[in-house]
Amino acid sequence: MAEIKATDVATLRKQTGAGMMDCKVALVESNGNFDAAIDVLRKKGQKVAAKRADREASEGVAITRINSESTAGIAIVLACETDFVAKNQDFINFCKELSEINFLTLGNLDKLNNFKMSNATSVKDSLVALIAKIGEKITIRRTNFFDNKKGLNFFYVHSAIEKNIGKIISVVQLDGIVKGKNEDIGNKIAMHIAASN
Repeated sequence: MAEIKATDVATLRKQTGAGMMDCKVALVESNGNFDAAIDVLRKKGQKVAAKRADREASEGVAITRINSESTAGIAIVLACETDFVAKNQDFINFCKELSEINFLTLGNLDKLNNFKMSNATSVKDSLVALIAKIGEKITIRRTNFFDNKKGLNFFYVHSAIEKNIGKIISVVQLDGIVKGKNEDIGNKIAMHIAASN
């Protein structure tokens, strides 16, 4: 049996985001083979996700991003079981990266799920790993891409957890708006939409 060093466990943890004990167990099961250990962790994550599949995910966050020209934007909603997880930093970091990827996939959920994240695994597999790590059902509820060639996009985030992340978001597309001239109306309309639910 291969000797499992603390540095090996730390390396696997950094690579997968799984807990220290889970990484150690996976390395022991795979006799120190990193690829096999990652597979062990992935299978464990799939089991946890399957057990949670019937749970209700009524909490979560909405994320929005607008490009620097305000001509394109995205919105994405991630659901989880509890408000506590919606504020978890691992969950928030996952959301942030998804919002960046959503620009590249133009809001297409199938493309988003198969896109490789910074950890070199697909969004779908990274989501399973996050479910295993956090222990709650997490789903990507919906994604949108907004392209506005004639005007600008505006957004408002209510109950913000971070700058572009909150409980309620609204995105408004307005034609005939000129950046730096009459754009304040877009932010006000977005705020009123969020307030009126």
